[in-house]
Amino acid sequence: MKLALIGSHGVGKTTLCLELAARLKRRSLDVEIVREVARRCPLPINQQTTVPAQEWILLTQMALEIEATAAHQIVLCDRSVLDNYCYLVHAAGPQPRWERMLDDWLPTYDLLVWVPLWSEPSYDGVRAVDPGFQRAIDELIGAMVEVRGLAPLRLAPDRRDLWADHIMEAILPSIEPTLPLFPSAGA
Repeated sequence: MKLALIGSHGVGKTTLCLELAARLKRRSLDVEIVREVARRCPLPINQQTTVPAQEWILLTQMALEIEATAAHQIVLCDRSVLDNYCYLVHAAGPQPRWERMLDDWLPTYDLLVWVPLWSEPSYDGVRAVDPGFQRAIDELIGAMVEVRGLAPLRLAPDRRDLWADHIMEAILPSIEPTLPLFPSAGA
């Protein structure tokens, strides 16, 4: 299973991802996290990003997801190619070759979870703090979700205390199927 948290920067995706990983590991499940790759990008990011920077981010994200899914039962991505692509669109407009790649890649996620805007971003040494930029990315994500007919699990901004619970409710039936109460006589 591969789950990706989508949303603008500074909304708590990484923190939520770590909480989910801990909950799943307590169930003795093999979990890997694909962390946000933009932080390692050797090229400009945020409002100063470039097409080569965003292509590096997209390709690195995809490579890490391939590596993680080959070796682990559950992969949690604290970003997806969808939201990474939105930063590219914000910087340089739609990119037809990446649109095709994005459409081919999105079905590899078993679940997309949209983490909503609930506060302005705070500076952490990397993250952009302009609330307008944060909102612009969130709006691009919304437009991409709508255009592609995606149905992400949407978290309520005023119920952050329940975010992990809602995600666990959504994924547990897939990773821990219910065993029959009365096995058949031949079993």
